[in-house]
Amino acid sequence: MLTIYSKKIAFLSLAALIGLASCGKNNEGSTPSGTDPYGNPVPTPPTAAKTNLTLTSNVKFGNILTDGDGKALYFFAIDANGSSGCTGGCEIAWPVYYAGNEIAPAGIAAADVATITRADGKKQTTYKGWPLYYYAGDAAKTDVNGDGSGGTWFVAKPDYSIMLANNQLVGANGKNYIDGAKEGTGTTQYLTDAAGRTLYAYAPDTFNTNTYTKADLSNNTVWPIYESEILNVPSVLKKEMMVQITAVGKKQLTYKGHPLYYFGSDVKRGDNKGVSQPVAGVWPVLTVNTVALSQ
Repeated sequence: MLTIYSKKIAFLSLAALIGLASCGKNNEGSTPSGTDPYGNPVPTPPTAAKTNLTLTSNVKFGNILTDGDGKALYFFAIDANGSSGCTGGCEIAWPVYYAGNEIAPAGIAAADVATITRADGKKQTTYKGWPLYYYAGDAAKTDVNGDGSGGTWFVAKPDYSIMLANNQLVGANGKNYIDGAKEGTGTTQYLTDAAGRTLYAYAPDTFNTNTYTKADLSNNTVWPIYESEILNVPSVLKKEMMVQITAVGKKQLTYKGHPLYYFGSDVKRGDNKGVSQPVAGVWPVLTVNTVALSQ
């Protein structure tokens, strides 16, 4: 009985192998759609997420950056130095956005879109050096509920004239400062340009009047004029606080009457070395609470 049983098993196994080989040969190049070479159904792969960076028109905010499904993206003021300050539990509310590519949408300069590798090893898409995030509280694709949250989260727009940074002030002398030109350790929120570069006021200036820059621009490399149109500002500021003046032939943006400047020795985004030059208080940063110059 054992010999007969073994022969049956061998015969059935051989027949199965012949059948499989025959099936593969006869159906080569003619497998029905949705099935494998043996006629078995193949599961449909999930549709890829629409992660491409997109410029989307929003009723309240105008043009904003979104993913391919129109879901809003955000900047975080702590990220002015170009690295992500939202990690751990922060990511539950503000998930990282990664497009998977660096393709700029129409209307966006390709050089403004990039990818960073975070300290935790994750990839994150950036715009003008600002890491991009979702907000977990946005349920519908038209939601922009995260804007202004904590005074540090702002919807990602392509055309900010001014942005805000939350950072420690460190002068060129290596000393730490806080708002008010005082020495101390602590975070100050202050104005930057759209790419996170620190902006300053010159204490002797008068209302909407640049008293620093020489007519021949010989000192403009030391404290360059901030040249900008009046575009958009973070929602904790008001656009009417900005005025564009003409100073020595250049269009200079002012804030609350203070003409705005860069410091030439701030070599990278996040630098704010000018706060100690030549002594603290001469070239202060500007904040939401900066007192307006009198007209």
